[in-house]
Amino acid sequence: MPVNLEAVWVQPYDQPGAAIVTGVFDILHVGHVRYLNAVAGRGLPLVVGVEDDPRVRAWKGPSRPLNPAAERAEVLAALRCVTGVFVVTGPPEAHAPEHYIDLLAPMRPGALAHTQGDPHAGGRRAAAALLGAQCWEMEMIPGRSTTRIVNARLG
Repeated sequence: MPVNLEAVWVQPYDQPGAAIVTGVFDILHVGHVRYLNAVAGRGLPLVVGVEDDPRVRAWKGPSRPLNPAAERAEVLAALRCVTGVFVVTGPPEAHAPEHYIDLLAPMRPGALAHTQGDPHAGGRRAAAALLGAQCWEMEMIPGRSTTRIVNARLG
């Protein structure tokens, strides 16, 4: 049986050519804001995919995410630089490039963006090529991550 991902739109955007980023965005911090502003600053509408709670739990452990997907998506939709927001739903094992290609192909992206050092960068580049989209590698903001924030608070 095939595993599929679905987009559940929170702030719909249905025009081709957007820059698309996906991620957890659990505690929105300055690294996220700078990253999203930098992607939007490249001139394409910015559409953000937020990974759903079961997917995040499977990858990051039972204590994550700290905030539910609907709230994470709502916060992102409130940012000026964000044009559309969807929640990525599907089984946690559906995380290979081909799963995201099937998810994103109907959106007809103009670009896929990720940060430097992203462990999935190779898959994102392959997905962008197969989708006919540009692949943008954006600067990572050192020392800024939700995991770092959570670990610092817990001691």
